[in-house]
Amino acid sequence: MLLAEPCRETTSVNTPRRFSRRDLLRYLGLAGLALTRGPRVWPALSAVPPVTFVDVAQTAGIAFQHDNAASSEKYLIETMGSGCGWIDYDQNGLFDLYLVNGAATRVYNPKQPLRSTLYRNNGDGAFTDVTAKAGVGAEGLFGMGVAVGDYDNDGFPDLLVLGYGRCILYHNNGDGTFTDVTKHAGVENSGRWASSAAWFDYDNDGQMDLVIANYVDWSPERNFYCGDAGPGMRSYCHPDDFHGQPPTLYHNNGDGTFTDVSKSSAVGLKGGNGLGVVTFDYDNDGWQDIFISNDHMANFLFHNNRNGTFTEIGYVAGVAVSADGDFEAGMGVDAADTTGSGRLDLAVAHLDMQLARLYQNMGGQLFDDATLSSKIGYTTFNMSEFGLRFMDYDNDGAVDLFMATGHVLDNIERYHANAHYAEPKLMFRNLGRGIFEDVSRELGPDFQLPRVSRGAAICDFDNDGDLDILVNHCGGAPQLLRNDGGNANHWLEIFLIGTKSNRDGVGARVRVTAGDLVLFDQRKGGMSYQSAQDPRLHFGLGQHSLVDSVEISWPSGMVTKLASLKSDQIVAVREGAGIVERPFPRIAAK
Repeated sequence: MLLAEPCRETTSVNTPRRFSRRDLLRYLGLAGLALTRGPRVWPALSAVPPVTFVDVAQTAGIAFQHDNAASSEKYLIETMGSGCGWIDYDQNGLFDLYLVNGAATRVYNPKQPLRSTLYRNNGDGAFTDVTAKAGVGAEGLFGMGVAVGDYDNDGFPDLLVLGYGRCILYHNNGDGTFTDVTKHAGVENSGRWASSAAWFDYDNDGQMDLVIANYVDWSPERNFYCGDAGPGMRSYCHPDDFHGQPPTLYHNNGDGTFTDVSKSSAVGLKGGNGLGVVTFDYDNDGWQDIFISNDHMANFLFHNNRNGTFTEIGYVAGVAVSADGDFEAGMGVDAADTTGSGRLDLAVAHLDMQLARLYQNMGGQLFDDATLSSKIGYTTFNMSEFGLRFMDYDNDGAVDLFMATGHVLDNIERYHANAHYAEPKLMFRNLGRGIFEDVSRELGPDFQLPRVSRGAAICDFDNDGDLDILVNHCGGAPQLLRNDGGNANHWLEIFLIGTKSNRDGVGARVRVTAGDLVLFDQRKGGMSYQSAQDPRLHFGLGQHSLVDSVEISWPSGMVTKLASLKSDQIVAVREGAGIVERPFPRIAAK
């Protein structure tokens, strides 16, 4: 255990970023290469529709207020939480939302007991608090994240709430209520600080397994004084002051219970400062791999050996550290094909005085740090990003990158003049072939409001074809940013229903062709930071009103092929049957 020094710098952002000669060469010489790399010619992108994100949380009846239990003792748990997620818990085609909250601590007792909250989507632009009826308040849990998955394949998504010291698994009863089955299922993750999680099927047996990214072994008994001496100078401690905790991997036994296989699978052999997780098939071999972002230590990339075990290859693959070999403060993560190569790239959020990283998947189990050549680079240097998602916000056919920002130190201005606790959000528009431009200031005043953002979850909550953004804020009210204008271009959304594969279709790989536009995606697990995403795969189609073909490769090995689909619709595809009837009611904008 390392003891904090009274005058030490207190967060990993305080080490000045060193740019190597290699970085400079990338910035000056590789930008052009990124435009021509790949097996095919990138089609001309459609005209950019004017898009505005409007915060409709209050008008929609979302009265939630996150309470981070802030205190003068600077408990580390006060600054890391506030996940959020989407779950169609009643399976009516309208996605409901869940917001994670804190709890009382030894030094903080709120006037009213705190709880996390489930809001039902009424289908008219408003939401109703149904937490008490549903039984999912997670009272007494200092909540961090949320993960949604149908672990028993009964057709109703279940809810995992992650927190400090334990997790809670709520089984969906299918009648609007949930039952706490944590102890029976064996997924309490007791004694660990769980941050983010992913439901996925690592052994392709048709049952959803669970991987949890655990953070450090902080406790109230080990709450050191960090920061400079003097009024207002105490700060939250650095993660290096505590031992890291290994990830947890639970295998689904198929009978409602799970077995902890962390050590036998080799996923839990080494401690980490885990904050974000995404499961995806980075080498397209049909088996999902695991990426975990670690705070101020090397990231983990676990390659699936297809025999129930994993090999950690972060350094070998080129995603463990930055291009010049520095540890960084890994937060939110996501994976997507940004270049049209058919391979999924990785994005990792970091704190200020570092850069949000984009690792381009080169094939051959190797990634290249394309942070500078992608033009994301220096824009993020003075920002701290948590929630992070790839999303085609304008439906032009190229996947863009969203970041929810906010610092960890509430007194950061005392240490860094150019950094702020509350920050505006970021959006990078993909110009094609993975070259991005910052369009954050073009998306409306609500998008630009400074907030202390943490979890971010993307969903087309009004079923109108463009992607909306839910953000939970540390110690504040959430924002539900409705996308107005993104559906001026065409689109297609696909809801997967596995039969031989897991019902959620996690691990499925999808190729969509519309004229000269060829798009690739996967049904991934996890993503972002402490948050649960819309399970439907969304494809922006630009000016293409017809989809020529859709090819779905399921985890079971089965392949579904569809042809001649009209754009601007949400389709449900069942493994082995093709398109099936399923309603997704559209909500008219108010």
